Amino acid sequence: MRQAIAIVLFLSVLLTAVPKEAASGSAWAVIDAETGRLLDGSNENLQLPIASLTKIWTALTFIESGTSMGEISISPEAASAEGSSIYLEQGMKMDADALLYGLMLRSGNDAAYALAEHAGGSVDGFVDLMNKKAELYGLERTTFRNPSGLHDDQHLSTAYETALMLYFAMKNEKFKKIASAENFVYRKGDVVRSWRNKHRLIHTNENVLAGKTGFTKAAGRTLATYFEKDGKKLIIVTLNNGNDWNDHEHLADQTFRNYENVTVAKKGKYRIFPGVEGNLKRPIILLLNEEEVERVSHVVYIPRKNDRNVKGTWTVSLDNEVLVTAEIEIRK
Repeated sequence: MRQAIAIVLFLSVLLTAVPKEAASGSAWAVIDAETGRLLDGSNENLQLPIASLTKIWTALTFIESGTSMGEISISPEAASAEGSSIYLEQGMKMDADALLYGLMLRSGNDAAYALAEHAGGSVDGFVDLMNKKAELYGLERTTFRNPSGLHDDQHLSTAYETALMLYFAMKNEKFKKIASAENFVYRKGDVVRSWRNKHRLIHTNENVLAGKTGFTKAAGRTLATYFEKDGKKLIIVTLNNGNDWNDHEHLADQTFRNYENVTVAKKGKYRIFPGVEGNLKRPIILLLNEEEVERVSHVVYIPRKNDRNVKGTWTVSLDNEVLVTAEIEIRK
């Protein structure tokens, strides 16, 4: 095992903060969309039904499964799926890309089942893939029982982990393109389908990039939204909230006021200790509020090698929780 030398650095920067306000709802979470860090929440770790926010993970699991993106034949089971629908008919064929748009923009349960059967060999096989991916990504309080979000007593997640689902998914360029679309038109032969994104804020709020809606009687209204403003990126999730549109905008405005992007380490050369110099090629920027800035700490790990030039790691933590790591070139 490589041994490492830890060099601890400290940095302080001042910001301007605004008092926090509460939001209604059974559970909600606001996270930094760059790091996945929880910024604020209420009952954020409480397991609850998430309804069609499930489809965020359905889409990512399908995209990352390596399954062919060609045509998919619609089975009788997919065509007759209960709940919201893009009105697929038994025996018809549709491109996987189009089904993904129908899944995310119109929340089609029939699209969810068609994609699941294609990638997993069966719906149960695909749900197993979803759960294995959730475990891989560290979603410890999330369990899926179907690809659509229809109610099942064991189909549960939390506001925080659902926000992390969107955080992980938005790192995939294909998912990001689909989830960000305001509209989508599918044309093939005599088939023409046009879908408008159900997420209202994508059409009305210039700071909203992507998101997903959900509803069942058991879950209530569920909503996930990706905001971006002045280089600051947030993900907000509310579960069982009848005033979700307003609360998402309120929480986003409040968080944008209270947090700033702070350059905690500038790019350039650093004298680590006599005879050892480090070159950080990119600045390290974190979303922080005024109270957090002074609690940021830095550790540079240097591999104990005889080489003159090595690659080290610059780690930034807040209250001993690692937020980000970056490569630093070490010259001895």
